[in-house]
Amino acid sequence: MLKLLFISALLFFQIHVSATAEKETSKIEVIQQLAQGGDAEAQFNLGVMYDRGEGVLQDSKEAVKWFKLAAEQGDTDAQFKLWRMYYNGQGVLEDFKESVKWCRLAAEQGHAKAQFVLGVMYDRGEGVLEDFKEAVKWYRLAAEQGEAEAQFFLGNMYINGMGVLKDSKEAAKWYKLAAEQGYADAQFTLGVMYSLGEGVLQSFITSYSWANISRYNGADAKQLFDFLENEMSMDDISKAQAFSKRCLESNYKNCGS
Repeated sequence: MLKLLFISALLFFQIHVSATAEKETSKIEVIQQLAQGGDAEAQFNLGVMYDRGEGVLQDSKEAVKWFKLAAEQGDTDAQFKLWRMYYNGQGVLEDFKESVKWCRLAAEQGHAKAQFVLGVMYDRGEGVLEDFKEAVKWYRLAAEQGEAEAQFFLGNMYINGMGVLKDSKEAAKWYKLAAEQGYADAQFTLGVMYSLGEGVLQSFITSYSWANISRYNGADAKQLFDFLENEMSMDDISKAQAFSKRCLESNYKNCGS
C-alpha cells in the first residue's frame, strides 16, 4: 500500500514538473516569436534571458543582438543595457565611445539611471572629454528624479566646487535626500557635515545619529564615532541612538533631531 502511494506521488510530481517545463517552454517560444516579429518589449526581454541564461543558454552575443534590435526602436532599458555590454566588453569588444552613445540615447529620453551613468562618464572622462559642468547637468537630472546615487554624487560636486560654485548648504541638501533613501555613503557624509557644522548647524547628536544609521547600512564610521564619543556625554549619545532608531523604524520619514 505504501509502495503504491509512493509511486502515485512520484507520478504526480513528474507530471507536475513536466507541465511546468512545458509551460515555461511555451512562454519562451511566445517571447521568441514576438521578438522575431519586431516587438521591442519582447526583444528586450529575450535579450535579458540570454544575458542571464534564463530559459536559454547564456549567450552575451545573442543578448547584444536582441538588446540592439529593441534599442534601435527607442527602448530605453535596452539602450541602457547596451551601455553596460559595451562598457564591460560583454558579447562585444569593450568600447567606451559606443557605450556612451547608447547611454546618451536613454538619458535623453529621461532614463534616470542612464542620466546618472552619463554624468559619471563625463566626471571621469570615459568615452567623452572630461567635463564637470556636463557631469553636474546629468547628475542633477537623475537626482531630480529621485536617483539616490546621483543625489550623492551631485552633493560631492557641490562640496568640492566641481562644475559648480562650492556650496556646502546645497551639498548637504542633496546628501540628505540620498541619506533618506538609505544610501549609506550619504548618511555617513551627512554625519561628518553635522560634526563640522559645514553647510548645516553643528550638532554632535545629529552627527552621531547619521553615523549610527550609516554603520547599520554598511559604512565604515569608526573614525567619526571615535571623535564623537570623545566629545559627547552618555546622555547625548543615548539621545542620538534614539534618533537613529526612530529614523529607521519610520523608514526615514521621521529623521528630525
